[in-house]
Amino acid sequence: MNAALRETLSPFRHACGGLKVRVNGEACVLRCSGALWVPERRTLIASDLHLEKGSAFAARGQMLPPYDSPATIAKLEAEVEALDPGTVVLLGDSFHDSRAVDRLGGDGHARLGRMARGRSWIWLEGNHDLEALAGALDRLTGEVVATLQVGALTLIHEPQAGASPGEVAGHLHPAARVAAYGRGVRRPCFVTDGGRLVMPAFGAFTGGLDVRDAAVAGLFGVPPLVAALGRDKVHAIGWDRLA
Repeated sequence: MNAALRETLSPFRHACGGLKVRVNGEACVLRCSGALWVPERRTLIASDLHLEKGSAFAARGQMLPPYDSPATIAKLEAEVEALDPGTVVLLGDSFHDSRAVDRLGGDGHARLGRMARGRSWIWLEGNHDLEALAGALDRLTGEVVATLQVGALTLIHEPQAGASPGEVAGHLHPAARVAAYGRGVRRPCFVTDGGRLVMPAFGAFTGGLDVRDAAVAGLFGVPPLVAALGRDKVHAIGWDRLA
């Protein structure tokens, strides 16, 4: 293959046009993947991977393509490769149910293990994976915790009621619908008022809850910033622009 043709056919991954914000004073980058990067702490955070959700649905007779776990792991691998974090925190519901670790299989375990090599790897407990993580560290690398402090940020899976300065949580899978060019576009999103942050789901087969739902909107005393995930850019959207 000549050089010109090789260059034409070579895949190109666009650099993420992440959105830089401060949460409780801590510098953060909201990544296109749905991950959060805390540069001063060299910490990468991803929430709600829901690995093996597809196989859980298949066991109940709802046949979905069995590619969600490889796709989600590949996306996480790309973030680890791009940022070389010292610490990776998976913010709960990393596995969809109690048997998901078994269904993930050896290849999935090996890929997670390779990513964890040479860095701190932390699994936060979520409502879906409490039981899964309890007996899985013989096959998974890392440490299991309920909450974690990273600088000025308090990492927890489920948002807590009331004012929680510095809280970074997942669980709700926020998504925003924006009207543009005569049609509606619905995208996973970050939601923050600068005091706390709710993260989008990172998993390939995860749905989303409208940010205007009281479960999300009620966490904020003022209209928050919505940061919707685009293909190669995170789009800052004002509350009044939501469809």
